[in-house]
Amino acid sequence: MATQIKLETGGSMWKMLVRQGDDVTAGQELFIMEVMKMEVPYEAPADGKIVAVHIAEGDVVEEGQLALEID
Repeated sequence: MATQIKLETGGSMWKMLVRQGDDVTAGQELFIMEVMKMEVPYEAPADGKIVAVHIAEGDVVEEGQLALEID
């Protein structure tokens, strides 16, 4: 079962560091959001492969929105 990465806050998607099909390791930065002029990085909670990407650079996103899925 895929691990879902949901956003903890709203803001804008500043930089995507992975794409679908990439292998990731626990602790690896996945993307960076801009929230109130601050950079907020999101890290992989576990090793796996990015199986779905639901966000893109420049998107305005909301709290609770599904960003990525790792399997």
